[in-house]
Amino acid sequence: MTVVRLSDDALACACGADAVAATFEAAGCTVERVSSWGMHWLEPLAEIEGAGFGPLGPQDVAAVLDGSSDKGIGVIAQHPFIVRQQRLTFARAGKTRPLSLEDYAQSGGWVGLERARAMSPEAVVSEVTQSGLRGRGGAGFPAGIKWQTVLEAKGARKYIVCNADEGDSGTFADRMLMEGDPFALIEGMAIAAHAVGAQQGYIYVRSEYPHAITKLNSALDLVAHKIAPFQIDVRVGAGAYVCGEETSLLNSLEGKRGEVRAKPPLPALTGLFGCPTVVNNVLTLAAVPHIMGEGGAALYDRLGVARSKGTMPIQLAGNIRHGGLFETAFGITLSDLIYEIGGGTASGRPVKAVQVGGPLGAYIHPDQFDLPFDYEAYAAADALIGHGGVVVFDDTVDMRGLARFAMEFCAVESCGKCTPCRIGAVRGTELIDRIGAGGRALDPLEQTAQMHNMPKAGRSRADEIALLEDLCETMKFGSLCALGGFTPYPVMSALKHWPKDFGA
Repeated sequence: MTVVRLSDDALACACGADAVAATFEAAGCTVERVSSWGMHWLEPLAEIEGAGFGPLGPQDVAAVLDGSSDKGIGVIAQHPFIVRQQRLTFARAGKTRPLSLEDYAQSGGWVGLERARAMSPEAVVSEVTQSGLRGRGGAGFPAGIKWQTVLEAKGARKYIVCNADEGDSGTFADRMLMEGDPFALIEGMAIAAHAVGAQQGYIYVRSEYPHAITKLNSALDLVAHKIAPFQIDVRVGAGAYVCGEETSLLNSLEGKRGEVRAKPPLPALTGLFGCPTVVNNVLTLAAVPHIMGEGGAALYDRLGVARSKGTMPIQLAGNIRHGGLFETAFGITLSDLIYEIGGGTASGRPVKAVQVGGPLGAYIHPDQFDLPFDYEAYAAADALIGHGGVVVFDDTVDMRGLARFAMEFCAVESCGKCTPCRIGAVRGTELIDRIGAGGRALDPLEQTAQMHNMPKAGRSRADEIALLEDLCETMKFGSLCALGGFTPYPVMSALKHWPKDFGA
């Protein structure tokens, strides 16, 4: 009997994988639902004896089975998109059934946890520190230092909190991992709990991820005995972007309004319910089981460049021909990612800009595409790596419109705790509108409709642009958290590299 493997990833299902699976079953095949390979432009992607076929619809099934299909891509594991990767965090992607304990154990699962529990907490923290693992969700803070702080902190209880509130545009690695390899995240959290002495863990997932929530709860039911006495509960957020910031997330977990806390005190010392708390994101915790495997920390330390160690699951999205997940060591250039791996724009038009790091990441000009994927290199270029999302735009995009969107997004998502973010984003949106309206005379009706969006009396467009620059500086250095602090990155990068779009 023919065995067909199809992903049950949310993206594959949205592309029609369930209907394709049903058609294969109706034809007498055995269908196994597995994790996604991450080649999203080929979904639904079917695998039969290692060979791949995609993208498929129900109408393509007969041709696949009788050997006449023109949608074959050869052996999936030998596809150039896969061969060029260095998959550690996503080593099981496309290969295992998400809720199969047998598949997980046979692919190296639980080795890291068993080894960690045979070591002292101090030794585990030391090994994670030596690996060079940094937080994969934002500023890239060293995970080992955070764990060491919580280990040494005094508290009646300690917590492990997984930040799975993946809200950045163009990012989907957290979702892919939670849906495709949930045991890896659970194992990473259990290792962290042993390392710092935590008794309870929480996975805070955004409500927009129903497939991931279901998978995580099912996986926890299967392995509660394996990670005991440590316990993990899934908590569902209500869709507030600011709850991706760790202190807002902690407030939300406590049943409070999701707004930013002042720091200090740091969550590592006074976190959830006032107790020492490790807050790491999905990709950080899911990397830990590999690091704690035999020789894993040394291998991790050898990969990457300078202080950016290990691999990064990079997510290619936007106007790109080969969108999907590409995990590789730090140091790869944007040029390679966009052209060699991503295949250029899906529209076939020239690339105008690439945004890295979500809606608050800088827009990078093609002249900068030799920039290596490295935390310090991006910081030096006034840019962010963030969660590793790469969104491509072709030459039809209006950069002033994108800058305006950044300000408007901040205004909508602000928790309201601090003035630079709460008020600054609103004034920034108005400023960008006035800059756009400054190039032509408005009739009386337009003047009434756009009263607040016109250049002020005596102000030229250059004056408005200078005011926008001053506002961005105030938001960058005066905001309480990264929402207001990072909003200037896309605005200023757009203004710097594409001044003509602002009429300058």
